[in-house]
Amino acid sequence: MSVPHRVVVLALPGVYPFELGIPSRVLGAANGRYEVLTCSSGEPSVPTNADFAVTVEHGPDVLASADTVVIPPFDAGLLSRELDPRVAGALDAIRPGTRVVSICTGAFVLAAAGWLDGRPATTHWALTESFRTWFPKVLLDPDVLFVDDGDLLTSAGAASGVDVCLHLVRSDHGSELANRVARTCVVPPWRDGGQAQYIERPVPEPGREGTAAARGWALARLDQPITLSDLAEHAHMSLRTFIRRFNEEVGTSPGRWLIHQRVLRARHLLETTGLPVDEIAGRVGFATGTSLRQHLRAAIGVSPLTYRRTFRGATVAVS
Repeated sequence: MSVPHRVVVLALPGVYPFELGIPSRVLGAANGRYEVLTCSSGEPSVPTNADFAVTVEHGPDVLASADTVVIPPFDAGLLSRELDPRVAGALDAIRPGTRVVSICTGAFVLAAAGWLDGRPATTHWALTESFRTWFPKVLLDPDVLFVDDGDLLTSAGAASGVDVCLHLVRSDHGSELANRVARTCVVPPWRDGGQAQYIERPVPEPGREGTAAARGWALARLDQPITLSDLAEHAHMSLRTFIRRFNEEVGTSPGRWLIHQRVLRARHLLETTGLPVDEIAGRVGFATGTSLRQHLRAAIGVSPLTYRRTFRGATVAVS
């Protein structure tokens, strides 16, 4: 196996213990693909937002060796539009071109450093007002789970840190490994970055039927034509009620969700089989290979050929 990709997690004062451990837990389950180290901005003992501190072996100098840097969230009471000099010094150690990921309030650090100016980003929805006031040059989208802007990725609060780390595994090594990691960590293998952070009623009200059964029914027959009326009928709801409840529970429309599931299934087949694009299109419910190409490019910006070469080697041919 090649040298593992080094990930350095920067623990700042007031860090949330749960999110601090996410990179090690998720990326550490990727069969040795990643080496995860934790450092501080200078202090060996870092206070958390809980009733204990954590001892960190590495200082900020280890950031210079990172391939990816992750900045977990810290207590919102410590937020500032100006960087602490020690934190600024730690960021200076990061090499140009290093991939940098923030979770929740970690985006405030990147914004204060000026790294997010003119770029899309997100943070916890509850911090939108202060973030926009302090950093008006950032293209903030508070309604998504995470934003991938190449070498800079920002994510929302808590569990979205798991989502963005699984996204790193999927981007680096494909969906098969990411799904295995998700199963190991007992978490959902995929929540789209564009999924809503905050859903008004994520759990159906008592006595109401949900849309989960209809979603399971659709996933079992993605190769077949599926209409909104089919889904509503399977859920025993009127079309209008089904669409409303689907949005409440999933955070996106049924049509968008269905296309997304078909693209996911197509990506898996591109990664794990040598099937022609037209056949894959039929297996996932797209009418033609052209339709699959359009949806794949809209979702991840590449053609099936490019995507397959990325995960299966440059010698694989695609019809």
